[in-house]
Amino acid sequence: MYPYFRLLKVGASTFFRPPLALGEVSEIKMRVWLGDLDFYPELNNGRHLALMDMGRLDFAARSGFLRTATQKKWTLAVAGISVRYRRRLLPLRSFILKTELIGYDERWFYFHQRTEREGKVCSSALVRVALTSKKGLVPVEEALQATDASDWQPILPDWVQAWIEAEKVRPVI
Repeated sequence: MYPYFRLLKVGASTFFRPPLALGEVSEIKMRVWLGDLDFYPELNNGRHLALMDMGRLDFAARSGFLRTATQKKWTLAVAGISVRYRRRLLPLRSFILKTELIGYDERWFYFHQRTEREGKVCSSALVRVALTSKKGLVPVEEALQATDASDWQPILPDWVQAWIEAEKVRPVI
């Protein structure tokens, strides 16, 4: 079951946390609850992704993207993700979820997200996100202008560029 109560908690907490500029990192302290476990027992790989949804929600709300998207009736949609799992997150242990918007291209925004415990990365993900409207994808430039962020122009890291190129040749089966 999707962790709706956590989603509400994260959503409500955005009103009490400082705003974020694009390029800054959102950090949320979380804990592995019993409902998050798989049969090993550790944080389930699917739950990693659900919790990362909340990190992007926190970032979008605190950076102003969510307000603009709501006003314009846009939605955020994940269009691709690559995840690495490195260390187990065990029951009842706390960890930090970090979310950073690292750049964009003509169509997509790219987030880097990671879970950390005691300064060590447990999982990390590169997430490709689009803003969508009833007409389809919202051009990135339009979204940046609507949020008064058209001057934010980071250079995508080489590893992100390599992933983008790999995705272009990957067959859709």
